[in-house]
Amino acid sequence: MENLPKKIRSKKLNTRVDLTAMVSISFLLIIFFMVVGELSKPKTIEVSLPDRDQGCGGGPIACYRGERFYTVLLGDNNKIITYDGLYTPIKKNNYNKNEFRANLRFTNKRILEYSTAIGKPNRGAIVFIKPSEKSTYGDLVDIIEEMRLANIEAYTIVNEFTPEEEKLLASN
Repeated sequence: MENLPKKIRSKKLNTRVDLTAMVSISFLLIIFFMVVGELSKPKTIEVSLPDRDQGCGGGPIACYRGERFYTVLLGDNNKIITYDGLYTPIKKNNYNKNEFRANLRFTNKRILEYSTAIGKPNRGAIVFIKPSEKSTYGDLVDIIEEMRLANIEAYTIVNEFTPEEEKLLASN
């Protein structure tokens, strides 16, 4: 029995599972779902509505007083027409961009003073920017920049024109 071959025993290997990659993936998934959850929340903005007339029987727009409204019409060849009010142009002005900035600041200051006088401070102008088909994208960007420079917080871009506004743009 001496010549019999020795029984070879196999080495027992440590069976250790490396979980480093699993932990990394878990953290990446947690971060991903946190970011997606935060981005999918609905975003809200504060809407500054004009004052409503008390006891108004008209439609929703007819119930708003127009003393805070300021409309800017953009025409061709850098033409800017502005007016105060809601329905019809009370005052028509043709401006170049430097005159427009001064008038916009003056109008906003006047509306802020009016709002403070009636007991509703910090309620400035609500500006409707109406670019026509003939106006350029650069004109619109310039007007939005003027809103920022004049500290106008409430403005909107509207693409619907009343017949009176179309006549104003067609004149001159």
